[in-house]
Amino acid sequence: MFNPSRDEVRNFFFDTWRKYGAKQILTPLETQALDWLLEHPEYHALLDNPDKYRDKDFLPEFGEVNPFLHLSLHLSVTEQVSIDQPPGIRAEYERLARKLGSFHEAAHAVLECLGETVFKAQRAGTAPDGAAYLECVKRK
Repeated sequence: MFNPSRDEVRNFFFDTWRKYGAKQILTPLETQALDWLLEHPEYHALLDNPDKYRDKDFLPEFGEVNPFLHLSLHLSVTEQVSIDQPPGIRAEYERLARKLGSFHEAAHAVLECLGETVFKAQRAGTAPDGAAYLECVKRK
């Protein structure tokens, strides 16, 4: 299983943004990441300043959203939808996109369920419950 470190994740997004700005060729994964980076202009200033933000802690207790976690979750949802895993996630994502008016809004709805599912699994010391995850998405 691919399990990048915090630094590797952050460097991936910084490098993708830098390569985009320099008009360099992107890998397929970087291209997927760029799609989400472009959907989040609120992160562009951060991505332009890797030295300032590479080691920053984003603390939820202070109302901060970790942009690197958020973008990583977007990539996770993209992958899940592309392979329809758990089975049915693609149809639910497409249903949410129709209901909410965009794939970006659908992704955010799915992200909430994914975050909740991962949190519960970590707290319980178990694998994520794919069925519960899909049920959460169906309730959106």
